[in-house]
Amino acid sequence: MAPSAATRRTVIENCAIATVDAQDTEYASGHIVLADNRIESLGAGRAPETLENVVRRVDGTGHLATPGLINTHHHFYQWITRGLATDHNLFDWLVALYPTWARIDEHMAHAAAQGSLAMMVRGGVTTAMDHHYVYPRGAGDLSGAIIRAAADMGVRFTLARGSMDLSEKDGGLPPDFAVESLDDALAATEETVRKYHNSSFDAMTQIAVAPCSPFSVSTELLKQGAELARRLGVRLHTHGSETVEEERFCQEKFGMGPTDYFESTGWLGEDVWMAHCVHMSDSDIAAFARTGTGVAHCPSSNARLAAGIARVPDMLRAGIPVGLGVDGTASNESGELHTELRNALLVNRLGAHGETALNARQALRLGTAGGARVLGRADQIGSLATGKLADLVLWRLDGIGHASIADPVTALIFGPPAPVTASFVDGRQIVENGRLLTADEEAIARTTRDEARRLARIAAGD
Repeated sequence: MAPSAATRRTVIENCAIATVDAQDTEYASGHIVLADNRIESLGAGRAPETLENVVRRVDGTGHLATPGLINTHHHFYQWITRGLATDHNLFDWLVALYPTWARIDEHMAHAAAQGSLAMMVRGGVTTAMDHHYVYPRGAGDLSGAIIRAAADMGVRFTLARGSMDLSEKDGGLPPDFAVESLDDALAATEETVRKYHNSSFDAMTQIAVAPCSPFSVSTELLKQGAELARRLGVRLHTHGSETVEEERFCQEKFGMGPTDYFESTGWLGEDVWMAHCVHMSDSDIAAFARTGTGVAHCPSSNARLAAGIARVPDMLRAGIPVGLGVDGTASNESGELHTELRNALLVNRLGAHGETALNARQALRLGTAGGARVLGRADQIGSLATGKLADLVLWRLDGIGHASIADPVTALIFGPPAPVTASFVDGRQIVENGRLLTADEEAIARTTRDEARRLARIAAGD
């Protein structure tokens, strides 16, 4: 994109920079020039004094600039069911919560999306995604409510339009009225793609096709969902290999493990990413690497539900695209992606590779460039480079929590959650000094509290 005469520039200088590009280029003190919604230039030292149409200069002294964080797996609606079933494994947790989730409506979905987004965005997320798969009959326009919340927040967004067609009567977990028929699920998903998906370079809203999981959707929904996504040219997302119970379920019902089952239904490929992938054999990892299938690693949720430790170091060494996910906040009550940078590193060091599992820069890459690969947007976001979209974060590292750590990337990953002084999406600042510029945080807190209480009353039959 060549700058025009009307180009408006923002100059950020005097900050450390971790570009997370292919060479892991870093600057101890450098500058970044934003021209409208693109990164025009960056490098060591101060920006040229001859730049024209500079509308703002930001002094980044004491800060680290990184690409904006990218969340690759979430369930926004769970924001209003946090703190429940806190001592359950995955299947028991689902059984406990589905009766409540089945009562959500459009107002609840919008409020929960606001809460989920606000928590992530104020903590450095610039690209979010939501895997929404609960569509009770008569609940209203849930997808539209979620997309509207993201647009109002000013965050880049992917809605993974989920679906379930196996209810309790079919051997699934959700109540009958909370699932869709095969035809209705496919039709509604196609309508959502056609209405909202934007395939342009600087798209703010994209849609993926996302049947929920092997134990909540039929084989036919998986197969036809994959065919639909590829006909429409959008990505595919689902849960995979999250628990040992899922492995046992697939072996008993299909005579094969989850990865082989997914491959038999067309669900491996460069346009696919799966959440969790905790219980992966060597052959599973080889299949993901061979097909380019991506993974959304959710360390806090996996720990909360005692699912296990994903083999992230082995996945990375095999060349699998891996990003980070918050997961739904009924299994990760903090709802913050920047804490997942640290947790990914620490949790993976408890696995087979010990202290060599992940380092600070690998953790940062998971939350930025890795996430961009997983979402199919590596050419546009995920690293700081000339021509890429102006999605970036300034982390303050000169305060008490970080000032005595010499290396800024180590400070960001190993230290306490760093304050976000400024966050830019598409060249527009949406966070300043840890506060949202695009939404009223106190109003969101009140609304989410009220909607959580309303849902609890409805679920209790009041």
